Amino acid sequence: MLTAFARAFKTPDLRKKLLFTLAIIVLYRVGTHIPIPGVDYTAVQACVDQASGNQGIFGLVNMFSGGALLQITIFALGIMPYITASIILQLLTVVIPRLEALKKEGQSGTAKITQYTRYLTVALAILQGTGLVATARSGALFSGCTVASQIVPDRAIFTTIVMVVTMTAGTAMVMWLGELITDRGIGNGMSIL
Repeated sequence: MLTAFARAFKTPDLRKKLLFTLAIIVLYRVGTHIPIPGVDYTAVQACVDQASGNQGIFGLVNMFSGGALLQITIFALGIMPYITASIILQLLTVVIPRLEALKKEGQSGTAKITQYTRYLTVALAILQGTGLVATARSGALFSGCTVASQIVPDRAIFTTIVMVVTMTAGTAMVMWLGELITDRGIGNGMSIL
């Protein structure tokens, strides 16, 4: 295994692709630690420490976001909206004749479906981001935490909008990073992230 990895690094083109993929992964991991504006990071950390694995369904979803969801970071939603949008469009391709025709058109039709997937991803990110912010504001994100109501101290509508827009932009950036890995790196970028 290590010899194959060493041989891969000796090939200049493959080394470049591996290093590019690694750089994108590092960038993604950095984004999973940057809290969104409007969140009291110390309150979040106190609740995470207090909950310590007893988050129920949020703990499961948090695992799929790489630990970013319960930290309420800019990449909190991760690739979940993209995966959901992709599944929805695959199912709609069977039901809607126009999408089925696009799929049969070849590369140009697939490009159009990919564009629809991106639009749906942004819409789902807005919905999921709004849900996460509302859950954090209500204190229900960390049930049983004594400082859960202090996670979002400013309850102004502008702050809420900034938080949702930040998470939506984070999802769009994750989608873009995944596409960069697919185009210039190694493997399927969305699967790697």
